[in-house]
Amino acid sequence: AVTTSGTNGLGMGLATTVVLVASNAIVATIRDFVSHQVRIPVFIGLIATMVTLVDMSLNAWFHDLYKVLGLYIALIVANCAVLGRAEAFAARQPVIASALDGLWMGLGFTGALTAIGLVRELIGAGTLFSQAHLLLGPKFAFMEITVIPNYGGVLMMILPPAGFLVLGLLLAAKRLYERHAARRSGETIA
Repeated sequence: AVTTSGTNGLGMGLATTVVLVASNAIVATIRDFVSHQVRIPVFIGLIATMVTLVDMSLNAWFHDLYKVLGLYIALIVANCAVLGRAEAFAARQPVIASALDGLWMGLGFTGALTAIGLVRELIGAGTLFSQAHLLLGPKFAFMEITVIPNYGGVLMMILPPAGFLVLGLLLAAKRLYERHAARRSGETIA
């Protein structure tokens, strides 16, 4: 629902990346001190703490973006990818590897959210990275592009269900690309 623009997708993705890096590093640090029976509640508590710190930081230093993302920042706690990486990778690997895993997983997540936001924004409003100055500061206002001037937009694309629609279309496009690439190389994909 938050990916109504590329800027929102980028902001949410970067916030999630910070949480992933920090929580993975902390989980890797304490993994030998937490018993197997209580690891999930401990990991959730750590993730919730990191999300709270990111939420408070956005409110303090990026208040305009915080007003846009608001409620959705707190929902990072419920993101299965964050807990999944803590459980599957960080609980078994050293600190540096875990932090790097969080960074790369977060950047991939950021790319996906930004792509969804850009498609929705382009079709919904005819712009790209509108209000980028809220996320990156006034020097990045040059990123704010009006692709289709005087465009009325498609309301459906900026409503929450369009996030699922665009995600499905992007996954279908990826699947078609993979099939095309496999045909070119002589492989078969089911």
